[in-house]
Amino acid sequence: MSNTSPAPARTGRSRFFTGAMALVTALVGTATALAPATASQAAVLPNGFKSVGYMPSWAGNVTTIQYSKLTHINYAFVLPNSNGSLQAVDQPGKLQQLVSLGHQNNVKVLIAVGGWNDGNDSAFEALAANSGTRTTFVNNMINFVNQYGLDGVDIDWEYPDPGTSANNYTLLMQQLSTELHNRGKLLTAAVVSGGGTANGIQPAVFGYVDFLNIMLYDGGEPHANYDWSISNAQGWKNRGLPASKTVVGVPFYSRPGYLTYSQLVQLDPANANRDCTTANGAQQCYNGIPTVKRKTQWALANAGGMMNWELSQDRNDGTSLVSAIYDTVMGGGGNPPPSGRTGRITGLAGKCVDIAAASSANGTPIQLYTCNGSNAQTWTVGTDGTIRALGKCMDITSAGTANGTKIQLWDCNGSGAQVWQGQSNGTVRNPQSGRCLDVTDKSTADGARLQIWDCYNTSNQIWQLP
Repeated sequence: MSNTSPAPARTGRSRFFTGAMALVTALVGTATALAPATASQAAVLPNGFKSVGYMPSWAGNVTTIQYSKLTHINYAFVLPNSNGSLQAVDQPGKLQQLVSLGHQNNVKVLIAVGGWNDGNDSAFEALAANSGTRTTFVNNMINFVNQYGLDGVDIDWEYPDPGTSANNYTLLMQQLSTELHNRGKLLTAAVVSGGGTANGIQPAVFGYVDFLNIMLYDGGEPHANYDWSISNAQGWKNRGLPASKTVVGVPFYSRPGYLTYSQLVQLDPANANRDCTTANGAQQCYNGIPTVKRKTQWALANAGGMMNWELSQDRNDGTSLVSAIYDTVMGGGGNPPPSGRTGRITGLAGKCVDIAAASSANGTPIQLYTCNGSNAQTWTVGTDGTIRALGKCMDITSAGTANGTKIQLWDCNGSGAQVWQGQSNGTVRNPQSGRCLDVTDKSTADGARLQIWDCYNTSNQIWQLP
């Protein structure tokens, strides 16, 4: 499920429809019995937080989905016709099995309608343009939901334009909302990240939907970076979208090459903790574990959930992005840090580990400095392996593993770049890189940067922890 913010550049969806078969894995071939038509209770995350995943008809196996870590799954896609009828759904047996397994695991399953479809939204434009075809479409959606025992509908019209098209979209969503909600079903929608195209979704729609899945990808430089994504999510909130209905979308693929996250980690396990890497002869940018966790932390404090495109592109191991979202939510995001030992950390020449200028900004250098008893030199060595000060964590820049990678302050995100283990010989080791906390060039000058380096148990790697 793709979007591009500027309307003239709508090219992303084609990879998911006409180009998607390049990513196809084993599909479910045997239909199962339909689940009961009554909607199940959704999986419960704290404070009603939502974790939404899309499952395409053309890729992935529904038996490998981590149902226990999701609240909603949208099956993509069924396409509308201009007269309000629906085209035959692709892989109906797969949809049936998804509903059955989803409901067994207390996950709500919705049908996603539309998609990028090579930028062709003419059927939506036509059916929404008059009351008769709107009613036909709504009735057909209700019948489809009942036929497959679904919990609701996710409208993925890419994209209604501001003006007449937006007016018709609002009328369609109003009618669909009434009929679905009267039956205890959900109505959600996938919407563009931002820009002028976002004005095709009028604020009145916010009252008709249960939540909006904001496609915060296929934009930003690098692709779907944290600042760009959060700025666009905030833009929707500024237009009046309630925080509880703001669902932050993350990509499970790279741009420009559209490699799946799973493929990238298969190429190099260290890619799980990066946002950009070189693959297929080009730089590929995506969201690794630290960024997904950081976005989830923001959503816990400022939004209503997280969404991903799409589940077949994830991994089912310790590097899973679905797990990164779930673990962050269940860890509480903004909860107090774990218990531990608090005090100063001293090293070479008896100087202290210090945060430059006592700044709590992400990326602030961590350095050696004359001990002064300030909060910038007061560290908590947590029971979770983190080393924290000023509410943030000691972090390896860009989750690097190479000798000389500098140490900085960053939001605590649970990544391997923020795990440290004190050793009996006085060194402090980062397990992910296999390297030790080190003073650059063995300098004793105030402001000497800390880095990681091969563990040699030399004087610039010996630390006295609290």
